[in-house]
Amino acid sequence: MRLIVFTFISVFLVAQASVAQQPSGMHQPWTELLQTHVDTNGWVSYKGFRTDSLKLNTYLHSLLQQPPTSGWSREEKLAFWINAYNAFTIKLIVDNYPVSSIKDIKKGIPFINSVWDIKFFEIGGQKMDLNQIEHSILRKEFNEPRIHFSIVCASISCPKLRNEAFEAQQLEQQLQEQASDFINDSTKNKIGKDELQLSSIFNWFEKDFTKQTTFKEYVQKYAKHEFEATSKVKYMDYNWNLNGE
Repeated sequence: MRLIVFTFISVFLVAQASVAQQPSGMHQPWTELLQTHVDTNGWVSYKGFRTDSLKLNTYLHSLLQQPPTSGWSREEKLAFWINAYNAFTIKLIVDNYPVSSIKDIKKGIPFINSVWDIKFFEIGGQKMDLNQIEHSILRKEFNEPRIHFSIVCASISCPKLRNEAFEAQQLEQQLQEQASDFINDSTKNKIGKDELQLSSIFNWFEKDFTKQTTFKEYVQKYAKHEFEATSKVKYMDYNWNLNGE
């Protein structure tokens, strides 16, 4: 009888854990860090993040210990993984600072194809790299092309790093703002009536943007200036230099 009761309690506790909600205020420390060390143009003070490394590491530790569960909403999970990608990217730069480009970090590490394949953190006990977050989780599980305007790989041609955390309650508005800001940023995309000079992001991930509409219709949805359906498309060179100092 005692064994039956113990088993029932164990199953109940496991079930309760699986539907646990996201901890309240989980990403507030990340917002505080971003507002302190990232300006409104997305320029990052990596020196500042180094000074605040204790607070950064504390926030990252909270992500490692509290991964999304089945009880979290789609928005909570999506915000978690976007924040995780951006925060661990900052961590990668800080730990290798000074560095001119994120792509320089892989030098000297054997059997690594790129810096995004370096497994330097664990979430929920699983060793992970940035590519896993981007491709195996964000792109595969959420079917949300606006992630490409929200995750930032520490480079000048990347979208601006938002100086607040992504939060489930305002995620839709934040994603919309990121998409509009990026597409209408003339340093990232040049929208002309007869020619579009677009970020290479649109070339690399074209399939993500054309699942429900055409490529040009997707861009036009956010672009402030109209262009012809027959407009030529060219892709701009990507600047991998560090988006801060």
